[in-house]
Amino acid sequence: PVDFTSTQENRWSYAFAFGAVTQHMFTLILTTRNPLPFTLPPYLEVFMYMAAAIKVGVACMPLFICLSTSHQLLGGVLGLLYAVFWFSLQMWELVWCSDSTADKGGLRDYVLHHEWLLDLPNLLCLGFLVCRFGFQIVKDVLIWMKKLNKQDEVTKEHYKYVERLLRRPAERSVQKSWFQKNVYEWDPYFKFPNRIIATVVLSFLSLYMIIFLEQVVTLFFVNIFYDEWDRNLTELILLSEHVNYAKYIWYVTSACAAFSSLIHISQVLVYYRKQIKSMWAGEKKYLPKNYKLSPNVSLGGLLQYPGYQIAFTLWGYLILHLAMFVGGLLFVYMVVHPILAHGFLHWLNYLIIVLANFFVVLALTGLQRMLIHMFFLQDKNSPLDKDKPIALNNRKVFHNVNYFLFFFNVILGLMSCIERLMKSTAVGLMLLSRIERAIMPRGFENLDTSYCTWLGMIVADHHHNNPVLLCFCHLLHDHTLRKVQTGEGTFLHSERPEKLRARARWLLMYTLVRNPTLILMRKQAQKNRNDTEFAFAWAVANTSYTPAI
Repeated sequence: PVDFTSTQENRWSYAFAFGAVTQHMFTLILTTRNPLPFTLPPYLEVFMYMAAAIKVGVACMPLFICLSTSHQLLGGVLGLLYAVFWFSLQMWELVWCSDSTADKGGLRDYVLHHEWLLDLPNLLCLGFLVCRFGFQIVKDVLIWMKKLNKQDEVTKEHYKYVERLLRRPAERSVQKSWFQKNVYEWDPYFKFPNRIIATVVLSFLSLYMIIFLEQVVTLFFVNIFYDEWDRNLTELILLSEHVNYAKYIWYVTSACAAFSSLIHISQVLVYYRKQIKSMWAGEKKYLPKNYKLSPNVSLGGLLQYPGYQIAFTLWGYLILHLAMFVGGLLFVYMVVHPILAHGFLHWLNYLIIVLANFFVVLALTGLQRMLIHMFFLQDKNSPLDKDKPIALNNRKVFHNVNYFLFFFNVILGLMSCIERLMKSTAVGLMLLSRIERAIMPRGFENLDTSYCTWLGMIVADHHHNNPVLLCFCHLLHDHTLRKVQTGEGTFLHSERPEKLRARARWLLMYTLVRNPTLILMRKQAQKNRNDTEFAFAWAVANTSYTPAI
């Protein structure tokens, strides 16, 4: 029902169709209802989740079929009826059935009191689909009445992209604003595929739902705490201060984690466009150095990426929120609470006593750098140089200092190791939901399966949606059809096979001479890397030349 490989039509319609079923997807994660008529043993529960996922997919399939069918009028009518039915059913359940399915005073009852906020994105997406199917019906009726011309949705962006490549670049560079330089620059020749749009929309909606549930559950337990301790006023006064600390830290860190997750979701669009355009240009700077292309991994990444991105967004928010909450508690009880209880000077004195050794280590590290800069580096070769050259001065003194600091630097290394661990943990937590960036160090990227999924998806998109290849295939297809229609492609009017073969080889040789880098991409060159012909081709390809367009 949905083409996630190459189509770019109805991108937002597909995205809102997925948004309309976000709540059902969320139900798969939070509940364990068995859709099968029998009970499975615990070690086979994965099949229960598979059956539940298939059930949700079958229930939501009519929406996508009605959007993708070539019979626009029939698809619009059936899709409109199905979307209106879903919208009416959810409104009926929200208004009339919420009070009858919950235990009074329990967590479910408290959540259902705020369920309209949880269902709001779902209802808005269904409302959009109702309008979309209505517009589809009106448009098809106008086309049938010949009051509107039918426009074929072709990949116009691909043609414009290739046309820009063939155009001479502008002599003057366009002045860009700060937002275009540092945040995002709109490209009229690029269009995101529906897979990326649907994934981003689902990530936003899933993040909204998990934040809403988290805050509602938190508020429920906070209210229970105050209700229980309200009977004993003395104990409430003693604990209320600490509860307020935890509550405010929880809300502040929730806002920070949510803001960070929103930025990470937005960065998916930026990094996807940057990396896919780099692949189109023939550059592979975003791929790991030892990355080996595997068709299985590439197609697997194309299948797995949307689900992985949504799941990593949810897990990234929860884990980052918990880590920020713990860090906030440490900050409050190590800084804020002592200052409020004993005063700033008392806290500063205690901090100096505790961190005196750490400050001494920092001072000695800075002293080493200052000595190196002042005594052990030669002067600049030119006053215009930014730094001094890496040339030793006062060698004998340097050797003596190096000897005595050899043992002390072991202690500095211990402190640096702890600092490295803390920085790596912080960066890893911040980048947990960003699967477009590898958390593993260089050389170990293959251990990061989520990053390999991203790379596979990018490579598969590059092979299926390269604008130059698509335009070439379209031109070749049109040229072949034209030859068949005019009779030039029949055997009666064709030349001898020997002449055709000779012409094809001549064209191949001419293309390779004008574009030497293509020689290295041929399968024969990959097999014969030790031959002198390959060495000659590599030397020619790495010399300056002007490629033919």
